[in-house]
Amino acid sequence: MPRYFTVEEANQVVRQIQPLLSEILGIRQRILERRPELIPILQKVRGNGGNRQASELVNEFRRIEELVTEIQASGAIVKDINQGLIDFPHWRDGREVYLCWQFGEDEIRYWHEIDAGYAGRQPL
Repeated sequence: MPRYFTVEEANQVVRQIQPLLSEILGIRQRILERRPELIPILQKVRGNGGNRQASELVNEFRRIEELVTEIQASGAIVKDINQGLIDFPHWRDGREVYLCWQFGEDEIRYWHEIDAGYAGRQPL
């Protein structure tokens, strides 16, 4: 059973996870910036068993996985690390919905139906 958040509780968690998501987005950006050099390296690694840059990349992905796990341990749902989207299960008018937060927003200001996603965000 998911943890359900009040707006206040979700905002407290937002303050805790902002640095984690910031780190995820920084790692993502470093990976994207290195993508042109990494693709040939990764293709070579398949054949010869290792490379320092490939090992660094693996460590970056492991760190992302650790950070996502830490965020999810709070009860928040990581929806999209590319956009920095996090949802929080919430009861609104007798039904389950999501409070929706995007990295860069100072607090939760939106919610959406579970099946609506980001496009269905509505102001609180």
